[in-house]
Amino acid sequence: MSARKIRLVVDMIRGANVNKALEQLKFINKKAAGPVRKLVNSAIANATNNFELDKDNLFIKEIRVDEGAVLKRWMPRAHGRATPIRKPMSNIILALEEIKPSGKTKAKVQTIAAPVKLGAKPKEEKPSETIKEKEAEPEVSTKEKGKEIVDPRMEGSGKHTKIEGGKGFSRKIFRRKSG
Repeated sequence: MSARKIRLVVDMIRGANVNKALEQLKFINKKAAGPVRKLVNSAIANATNNFELDKDNLFIKEIRVDEGAVLKRWMPRAHGRATPIRKPMSNIILALEEIKPSGKTKAKVQTIAAPVKLGAKPKEEKPSETIKEKEAEPEVSTKEKGKEIVDPRMEGSGKHTKIEGGKGFSRKIFRRKSG
């Protein structure tokens, strides 16, 4: 739904008590009233569940409607023409606040500690050992029988490693062409 249509509904409830806002949204004769009412109910549920706030002590501090993405569709018309149809979306930002501060505005924080031994340090590799290990590994391995070359990057459709050689169709695909 376009932001312009939703703003007509949102402007009526801005700054209102949440109970009063829900009553107004119930009787507004606009299509946007349903999703906005659902959003306000969700915000109230988050405030009561996560922050342990009282529903009757909340009001809508800020509610803002921004334009979102636009879906672009086409409608066939006369003489083979196509007419564009724009289906706009919108983003609604809602902030609730307490009428009388109760001091419960901090969220519940859950901390999970991983088991770590104190005093044990992670083992570090010496730079000389890592260079020797890298030099010992061949980057490209070859087989004499099928002339198979293994790609170290493992690229290609389905992570296939065979690049050259073989019989039939695959040999024709990977054959070099002069020119």
